[in-house]
Amino acid sequence: MNACVLYSGGKDSSLAAVMLQRLGIQPELVTVNFGIHDSWKPASDAAASLGFPHRVLKLGDEILRDAAETIINDGFPNNGIKHIHRMAVEAAATEYDMVADGTRRDDRTPKLTRDEIQSLEDRLNIEYVNLDGLGHRTVNRLASMLFSLRRERSSIDNSSDYEVEVRLLLEEMGHSSESFFPVHFQTRVTGWNTKMKEDAK
Repeated sequence: MNACVLYSGGKDSSLAAVMLQRLGIQPELVTVNFGIHDSWKPASDAAASLGFPHRVLKLGDEILRDAAETIINDGFPNNGIKHIHRMAVEAAATEYDMVADGTRRDDRTPKLTRDEIQSLEDRLNIEYVNLDGLGHRTVNRLASMLFSLRRERSSIDNSSDYEVEVRLLLEEMGHSSESFFPVHFQTRVTGWNTKMKEDAK
């Protein structure tokens, strides 16, 4: 099956990739980029550390600009980030039979609604998979068992989230991105948990 996981290099999308792999599906890890910044590099490093193929999916910057305008008008980022994610899933769905991502049950954004998922699958005849049955505690526990993880303050140098390029665009448009995006920390995958590898021998 021709499958992909929309990939940020974090524990959620890495877990989605491993779950598919363990079920016999070999996904390609795909990071969306709009040409504002090479934000795909941390995700590419994470994919390589796990042995997954990685690809950069280039999308038009009008999607990013629409998201930035939404964020400015709303005064908060949720709807803008959701717009980027929706467009990313749609773009991937034109090239893959299965599109997966790491969105969890307790995520608020980015996340597709049930109606959006049903529409996507019906219109494009694809399968969409996420972690909707799992909450953050379960994802954290499973990811800690599987991966070597690094928790650090999110920046343009260590993150492949949609947020990186939209923040840079907001700055170009004369807005302080910090007024929309609070400082936060992220957990990045740096390889397999070596203890698990030893136990499997």
